[in-house]
Amino acid sequence: MKKMFRNTLKLLRPRQWIKNFAIFASLIFSGQLFNIFLLQKVVFGFFVFCIASSTIYVINDIFDVKKDRLHPFKKFRPLADNKISIKTAIGIAFILVIISLFLSLLITPAFFVLTIIFLILHICYSVFLKQIEIIDILTLAGGYILRVFVGEVITGFHISAWLLLTTIALSLFLAIGKRRSELTLLSNLTTAQISITRKTLSHYSEKLLDIYLSVFATSSFVFYSLFTFLENPKGRQFTTDLIPADILGTYLQRKWLMLTIIPVVYGIMRYLQRIYEKHEGESPERILFSDRALLTSVVIWAVLVVLIIYYVKA
Repeated sequence: MKKMFRNTLKLLRPRQWIKNFAIFASLIFSGQLFNIFLLQKVVFGFFVFCIASSTIYVINDIFDVKKDRLHPFKKFRPLADNKISIKTAIGIAFILVIISLFLSLLITPAFFVLTIIFLILHICYSVFLKQIEIIDILTLAGGYILRVFVGEVITGFHISAWLLLTTIALSLFLAIGKRRSELTLLSNLTTAQISITRKTLSHYSEKLLDIYLSVFATSSFVFYSLFTFLENPKGRQFTTDLIPADILGTYLQRKWLMLTIIPVVYGIMRYLQRIYEKHEGESPERILFSDRALLTSVVIWAVLVVLIIYYVKA
């Protein structure tokens, strides 16, 4: 019984639920993090989306079971390793779909619609979109972006255009990094074998994916920098008798969010290092939890954002 529970939990991939923290973006950056009513709604929405995400992971494993058995890491997944039957997995997926849709309807009708869109998008990805080059990357990125919109729907607050562009660029960066790492992992296989494991990989070259990574790593940095400069949280204007305020200009007056650029730049560089030096990136959440330095940079970024938006007040 314990073994079955452990295998079922592994099938649901709870470690990947970390992606759903993007739902909190609108709540945090709108300055409403300590609004208990909204916080409860977002937390509830977070868990509902975790259920929806696990539904997709199970469905994806069902469609990819034969291909996963050829993969160096995915072959150890419960379905590929024959620890859970396909029939059982289908039953689990059906139950999760019903639960996620029912609970999403309790939040708002818009949340319910976005949950359906999320499920349909990823089911289409599992069935055929993952077989189409470029579209497969855009679909993966779309899943991250949808999570941000879900947070907006729950709270009723919108993130700025620059932060939305940052989300899009960063989502594409992570999706491309995933493909780059998959290609590296399967580099010892022939083109035909790579095509069997994941068809789209045979259409990507390392050079092409390197260019893509460079474009969206740069875009993420630029968009986020513009967001921190143009965002105007209610912060304390820095003044001192030693340095006149007019000399400091606007950089230290209500521009404290620019300090968060430092951990963001470090995080992007560290993530690229893991992709190219350690040939990782196929699983962003695995890198985050296994790399202490990267995890520390994320924590520092989060702490700085909360301190600047909520506690650096006039």
